[in-house]
Amino acid sequence: MGGRKTVKKEKTFFGQPRGLSTLFFTEMWERFSYYGMRAILIYYIYDSVANGGLGYSKSLAASIMAIYGSMVYMSSVIGGWLSDRVLGSRKTIFYGGILIMIGHIILATPFGAPALFASIAIIVLGTGMLKPNVSEIVGGLYHKNDLRRDSGFSIFVMGINIGSFLAPIILGAVQKEYNYHVGFSIAAFGMLAGLIQYYFQGKKYLGTVGLEPTNPISETEKSAVYKNLIKGIGLLAIVILGAALLGKLTIEFVIFLLSILGVALPVYYFTKMIRSKDVNDMERSRIWAYIPLFIASIFFWSIEEQGSVVLAIYADERTNLDFMGFHLIPSWFQSLNPLFVILMSTMFAWLWTKLGERQPSTTIKFSIGIVFAGLSFVILVIPALLNGVDTLVSPWWLVLSFFLVIVGEMCLSPVGLSATTKLAPRAFQSQMMSVWFLGDAAAQAINAQIVSLYSPENEVMYFAIVGGFTIAVGLLLSLMNSKIKTLMQGLN
Repeated sequence: MGGRKTVKKEKTFFGQPRGLSTLFFTEMWERFSYYGMRAILIYYIYDSVANGGLGYSKSLAASIMAIYGSMVYMSSVIGGWLSDRVLGSRKTIFYGGILIMIGHIILATPFGAPALFASIAIIVLGTGMLKPNVSEIVGGLYHKNDLRRDSGFSIFVMGINIGSFLAPIILGAVQKEYNYHVGFSIAAFGMLAGLIQYYFQGKKYLGTVGLEPTNPISETEKSAVYKNLIKGIGLLAIVILGAALLGKLTIEFVIFLLSILGVALPVYYFTKMIRSKDVNDMERSRIWAYIPLFIASIFFWSIEEQGSVVLAIYADERTNLDFMGFHLIPSWFQSLNPLFVILMSTMFAWLWTKLGERQPSTTIKFSIGIVFAGLSFVILVIPALLNGVDTLVSPWWLVLSFFLVIVGEMCLSPVGLSATTKLAPRAFQSQMMSVWFLGDAAAQAINAQIVSLYSPENEVMYFAIVGGFTIAVGLLLSLMNSKIKTLMQGLN
């Protein structure tokens, strides 16, 4: 008796490869753990010992938070190298997740400052290993001509923002009800949940994607790596020993050293690319076109990243938290950033598609984004001028500030990623994406030196100068539009 063969329909995740669900939830839980911890960490650092905090000054707490963020982006270079040359993406992600979880567990222990700095070091390395490589595997789920690729990345980014949105609300409430250490332990459980589903679902749905390094390191290269590593450790030991002998080995000194590194890394990469024999004249011209965009983006990220530092202090000290019958928790304001990203991403994607060839050039979009970032700080001058700095302000001012900077992000961040891939020289295609993320690292390295200047007493000057200067940079970049277009050699 003849029968028809039935074709088993592939299970999908919102019409995407099933493996996307694995990566969606891995990144959602990783962002939940990271941004949940980050939302309450600054308060833990400067809160009094009697309240369960460390009792550091607010200015030092702000600098620690900024350099922490800078180190996370710098470490993505290490994570990318380990993935490409040693472990492969899949193992690098898993080991990175384990390190993040261990870091949160250490932070949840009552061992004060030593636990804080140990956890920072471990979480920085773990996040650098996990974050860039998850995105790479998402791309590996699709053939290059698969029309689902762009929508797949959109769904993946939604997972990032869902985790980032929920975490400050949940951990903020837990910290308020219990204590900081219980809050940090929730972050550890979040990462554990991500690891469990990544390990078991990954085996089932990710196939062979990312199992092997794409460019395995040879035995000859290993010796060179070991030599450079020993040189680096030796140089670091000399600097630390010298500082100790001079009595300068302080937290502030370490932050200063890391700030220099955060600015020096992108300078090194651009110099390396421009001088490379593997880069032709057209590609070199496009690198020169990219540099002013990169520098201008640092000013944007500087303000955007102060949302979890300066604006976190502003929420705690300057904002009226009794609002419409509710008592707000300061860390909840950290959920505004991902909330506005979720609400506005689709709208801006539709806008650029609708405008088509009439949409602004890359340079003008950057300029608009930077101006909006500057405005997000300048508008905070208004309540201080109207009522002074001794009167608590309406939370709507913070909502407006976060809204404006995310309008700016919609103009700059996706466009910056696109420009990075388009303007990258062939020989530095992957490394160019690391350079884009180093813009955020450089911004937060600079922040580590300037956020300590903020206080409610001088907030008018702080917001006016930082915001006003950023607006000026955005306007100056717009004047360079035609020159940058020429250097792009036919790309826009």
